[in-house]
Amino acid sequence: MNTLAFAGPGPWILLFPFLWAAVVFTVVTVLRRTVWRRGRGPWQGPGQVRSAQGEHAPIAILGRRFASGEIDEEEYWRRLSVLDEQFGPTSRSGPA
Repeated sequence: MNTLAFAGPGPWILLFPFLWAAVVFTVVTVLRRTVWRRGRGPWQGPGQVRSAQGEHAPIAILGRRFASGEIDEEEYWRRLSVLDEQFGPTSRSGPA
């Protein structure tokens, strides 16, 4: 019976570092999904419109109209250039 007391902590001592790693990982994940998104909730991904008006931003509305087929490509680019002058540049890649 006394030999069990002097055997040492055993392999279960490795459980504590893994437990703390899981706690830190969980806290960081929750903070990234809520607080560190600057007011955006976890339901909004990084590719969505990031403006004060959200889905009602003029450029977002124009994009939805183009995607649904209400306007053609020529009209889309013409209106987008006007919106760029008024609301700032969009996140288009390539030469402007």
